[in-house]
Amino acid sequence: MRKHLNRWSILTLVFALLLTVPLWVLVSFMFEPTNDNWTHLADTLLPEYIINSLWLMLGVTIGTLLLGVPTAWVISQYRFVGKSVLHWALLLPMAMPAYIIAYTYTGLLEFEGPVQTALRTVFDTQTVNLWFPEVRSLGGAIVMFSLVLYPYVYLLARTSFANQSQSVMQASRTLGAGPYKTFFKVALPIARPAIIAGLTLALMETLADFGTVQYFGVPTFTTGIYRTWSGFGDTTTAAQLSILLLLFVVALMMIEVWSRKQAKYFTGNAQPLNQVLPKLKGKHALAAFSLCLLPIVFGFILPALQLLDWSINVASTALNAEFITLVWNTFSLAFITALVTVSIALLFLYIKRLHNNPIIDQSVRIAGLGYAIPGTVIAVAVIIPFAWFDNTLDSWAREHLDISTGLLLSGTLFALVFAYCFRFLSVALQSIQSGLSQIKPSMDESAKTLGANHWTILKRIHIPLLSSSLVTAFLLVFVEVLKELPTTLILRPFNFNTLAVRAYEMAADERLADAGLPALLIVVTGLIPVIILSKMIGKRHA
Repeated sequence: MRKHLNRWSILTLVFALLLTVPLWVLVSFMFEPTNDNWTHLADTLLPEYIINSLWLMLGVTIGTLLLGVPTAWVISQYRFVGKSVLHWALLLPMAMPAYIIAYTYTGLLEFEGPVQTALRTVFDTQTVNLWFPEVRSLGGAIVMFSLVLYPYVYLLARTSFANQSQSVMQASRTLGAGPYKTFFKVALPIARPAIIAGLTLALMETLADFGTVQYFGVPTFTTGIYRTWSGFGDTTTAAQLSILLLLFVVALMMIEVWSRKQAKYFTGNAQPLNQVLPKLKGKHALAAFSLCLLPIVFGFILPALQLLDWSINVASTALNAEFITLVWNTFSLAFITALVTVSIALLFLYIKRLHNNPIIDQSVRIAGLGYAIPGTVIAVAVIIPFAWFDNTLDSWAREHLDISTGLLLSGTLFALVFAYCFRFLSVALQSIQSGLSQIKPSMDESAKTLGANHWTILKRIHIPLLSSSLVTAFLLVFVEVLKELPTTLILRPFNFNTLAVRAYEMAADERLADAGLPALLIVVTGLIPVIILSKMIGKRHA
């Protein structure tokens, strides 16, 4: 038994280490000496990267809190007309990647767009030009991120507010506290850990973004890493910039952990709120409805309508064989990646279930670190060891066999799928673990008494019972791959495009209408996890 346990422990550890090799290689560049490119960046652009990143984080913090917390409070504490739709519709902006909403608002608000054109028909042209804000700016990027990332704060804050004991709220009102004082003095402190957790996720997404800041011309770490790698061909400096970006991510993770440790609030047994929630009427109901509707309109409805308009206008020319190939590339890549990732996650978790071993636990935890790491960083981390392997093997083959092996790993779909697996393994692990934890160990023991081995139990019992969790994990990874831009942009093979890359290329060439169709398909597919999440919330509150 001990030998069997060690064998599985070693197998899991080896798989986890293989997945995280790029990360350890990247960390090793901390000890590499800096070169002239790094010195140039440190003297010129690096301070700008840091300052812009800090301003983005501050702005997105304010924006997501202002949009996420009040809507969560209103939805969880009151009844009003339209709440049954708004409570899940507030999640719709999650289907809209930040770089896509950036394209749509640029089209809406640029000089020749419909908004400025309409304003110039009413007001003097010079007056409009003087006071109309520039959307492609740092402030514009903050607004774009806030509109699509507030659901992280809304979702966790809403859950926290809904689970708070109603007796605590009633005691606060009995002591003379009004709605505002109850919110700020009682409910908000209790929900603070959940709010900070949602905010941390939003800020990590902000730091990881490439498409929005690149398109808006805001220099950040992700744009600097890409330019250093593609422009200078300097992997050392790109890796060192990536490490600096990782420090920001680690700091956010530490803040989130600290906030949970600092939580000192306990609410006892929560009572069901749906039976005792006060009902809003008149102007109060209208105010609550408007408060919840505005983020949906600006975060999803308007951008979606703009994408639909662009898509209809170009459909006659854009729907051709090249676009079909583009869709095939994207969906087949997402399908393969999701299948591989879910298989690895299931293997890891099943071995962890079989053997309660700290080595396995730590290995699975390490393998799930990728989701916290920006896609640009992962792409650089993958290309360094893969390129080293290809060059080393090619040099040896030329010297000893007089042949060239070419690119076997770097610049191939294998590198792309590998990077995706590491990036999104955590998504699959969490989805499958939630289902696996509901399967009682007694079922395994009963199957063993009937002579079934571990693989028979997995195939005949666990996989059928996990079908919904496996499908959910598959769809979540599928959609994440579909939306991913920086990893694809750096690691894709030559002449291989995806929907995300095509939308980015068209927008970069100022052909926003041509970016509409691929962007719309990404958004429509991105609705899948939102629908799944909405159904889960509906069951929980049914």
